[in-house]
Amino acid sequence: MDEKALIASIPKGLFIGGAWRDAEGAATFAVRDPATNAVIGEVADATAADATAALDAAVAAQDEWAATAPRRRSDILRRAWELVQERKEDLALIMTVEMGKPFAESLGEVAYGGEFLRWFSEEAVRISGRYGANPEGTGRMIVSQHPVGPCFFITPWNFPFAMATRKIAPALAAGCTSVIKPPQLTPLTTMFFATLLEEAGLPKGVLNIVTSSSSSRVSEPILSDPRLRKLSFTGSTAVGKKLIAQAAENVLRVSMELGGNAPFVVFEDADLDKAVEGAMAAKFRNIGQACTAANRIIVHRDIAEAFTAKVAERVAGMKIGRGTEEGVQIGPLIDDAAVAKADELVRDAVAKGATLVRGGKPIDGPGTFFEPTVLSGLPTDAKIMSEEIFGPVFAVTTFADEDEAVALANDTEYGLVSYVFTEDLARGHRMVDRLQTGMMGLNVGVVSNAAAPFGGVKQSGMGREGGLEGIHEYLSTKYTLLPGA
Repeated sequence: MDEKALIASIPKGLFIGGAWRDAEGAATFAVRDPATNAVIGEVADATAADATAALDAAVAAQDEWAATAPRRRSDILRRAWELVQERKEDLALIMTVEMGKPFAESLGEVAYGGEFLRWFSEEAVRISGRYGANPEGTGRMIVSQHPVGPCFFITPWNFPFAMATRKIAPALAAGCTSVIKPPQLTPLTTMFFATLLEEAGLPKGVLNIVTSSSSSRVSEPILSDPRLRKLSFTGSTAVGKKLIAQAAENVLRVSMELGGNAPFVVFEDADLDKAVEGAMAAKFRNIGQACTAANRIIVHRDIAEAFTAKVAERVAGMKIGRGTEEGVQIGPLIDDAAVAKADELVRDAVAKGATLVRGGKPIDGPGTFFEPTVLSGLPTDAKIMSEEIFGPVFAVTTFADEDEAVALANDTEYGLVSYVFTEDLARGHRMVDRLQTGMMGLNVGVVSNAAAPFGGVKQSGMGREGGLEGIHEYLSTKYTLLPGA
């Protein structure tokens, strides 16, 4: 299927109670290709009433879905995974068109996101509890796990498939129904995925989709409804804090995957080529638009010049263009605001003493492109040291010893992920203990995996997605006491 036919085939309405329908008043909003700024589709613009209708559908389906046999839930998720494999190129093309990432990276996201479906299809049949005598011997204790209930998901634009499956898959496995609000900028991937879930046999009302140009317009009536039991959000810390406050009114279970300011620490004994390879992956994957992207490159002063030169050489050879073009490594940023932010952060760093090694400015023409950029000698008061870049800007600062490296790495309100390159195993173990992050890559530049718990500490959020821990975000624990014999 060609690009235009594929996009045209995607339902553009709201998905409520197993049916695709228009928003109240038939309002729509435009979805654009950031590489060309061309409109690629008009999507239903939900109202507060639509949001309530979606929650109504989820609530109506909850009891039956919770009572559905774990094997049946598992089979549906497994079939969904199989369909994703069959349609992987279509999914990747949709992501590339609406988000801008290179097609090869979109295929990688399909593989990664699909693994949540396969992983949680296997976890659905392994939900367990425990049974035993109480210490006094006067009774028997049963500890059982039960679905939390209807959930509300808000997903980001930068990984539109994986961030949806990372929430939907464990919820379905646990027996929870849901309403998902996809990102305004990249809703088509989620809508296409919903058609695959339909084909896989997901019952009506178990998953509902409300697209909207205003997140607050649909989230407020859902979050204020006492029937909702769980909120999961991936996005900025600022928005996450507001949602936590709203969720507190009804004491909702919350999972928050928020901002990051990842340190990438390279010690003097590191394998330089391995560190450069890891840095390129950690920084430039998804055009730098990832909460796990290396934000502050912290390099030992003895090797900083050689390390920076190798990175600059690699950056010089990167192909820039629309992600559908062969060999493209750097696509467009998501919108004009993202370009303006990258430009501001680079200008600020240079004004405060950083050296611009390569790139450093927006690219004229259609689309929202920014040159892949390398900065060296980054001062500690540069905004990049405290603000998430979300763009292809590689900013290097230096350190003299291990204590200084740790201090620089931990000097942030965020704590999502860190990266450390060293050939000293003992030092690596010390970094595991000393760096204040929920995840760490030791001599690797990409850490995400469906079988691993993804999440941060400090203001990078709470809760974990993926791994053995992921399904427990959607289960509540019940203790029952039986009288002794």
